[in-house]
Amino acid sequence: MNAEDADQSISMKLILGIFALVALWAPMAVGQQMPDLEFNVSVENPAYRREGPRVMFDEAHHNFHTTDGRYKPFVDLISNDGYRVIRNRQPFSKTTLSSYKILVIADALGAEEDDDEGADKSAFADDEIQAVQDWVKGGGALLLVADHAPFGGAAAELAKSFGVEMSKSYTLDPKNSEAGNPSLLIFSRENKLLANHPITEGRGDKERLNLLRSFTGQSLKGPEGSAGILLLSDTATDRPTYDSPTSVSAAGRAQAVALKFGKGRVLVQGEAAMLSAQISGADKHTIGMNVPGSDDRQYVLNVLHWLSGLLREK
Repeated sequence: MNAEDADQSISMKLILGIFALVALWAPMAVGQQMPDLEFNVSVENPAYRREGPRVMFDEAHHNFHTTDGRYKPFVDLISNDGYRVIRNRQPFSKTTLSSYKILVIADALGAEEDDDEGADKSAFADDEIQAVQDWVKGGGALLLVADHAPFGGAAAELAKSFGVEMSKSYTLDPKNSEAGNPSLLIFSRENKLLANHPITEGRGDKERLNLLRSFTGQSLKGPEGSAGILLLSDTATDRPTYDSPTSVSAAGRAQAVALKFGKGRVLVQGEAAMLSAQISGADKHTIGMNVPGSDDRQYVLNVLHWLSGLLREK
């Protein structure tokens, strides 16, 4: 082999190597969930025309969902409704929370990545939990979103401080779900799993919710006096992993719980994707409030309206 042939052989090997790396990377890239930037986040009649409530969006606790990442559609939607969203990268304290009306925490983690050791450990220090509890008691409003494992474990101590128990599992219900995937749950007026509450009734017929979808989450149990919003049926079960052969009944539990705490309000949500709009894969498979045929988009707005006090118990 002469020098020219040797150079061509090396070049071909390099090209083939690059193609091999691309081939390995491509399935991971197309399979990753991304924000749906084409989703319509406009609001025809904003709840707040000016000086809307300040919303702290937490990004200080290895959060899986961020303002410019998978939760960008959520942030854009509520911003167009008049809420002023500011991302937070500091520990919670009386000082950091004092100028906000609403705190949003979406899938915090106890470690940097969801598959790292310790990801299911509490994402919040004890003094942070106390600061959030005191802030809510004084009139703040908390939206705590924590998905299936490991996210439930990371948020369990904070939820417990408000009397909410997280299963830290995967919730399935073949009877009340999309065909072929028992974790894609349906909550509707028809199956009687969508509770009567100001959040589900809205401020009028245009805001009334009829059917919601969730996309693989955990179950919750609220304290006495709380209200389950997304109710789980007698056929619902919790599994430690999605494909685990063992399960326990999730009957009587819920995937969203609302409660008043002191002068404030808390909504704990056991599934994250339904509050945003995401796409996955080369075919741009939709996940969340961009899936046609549900009221998930209005649910997001109603939840914020309840937290900010626009929706009141009748």
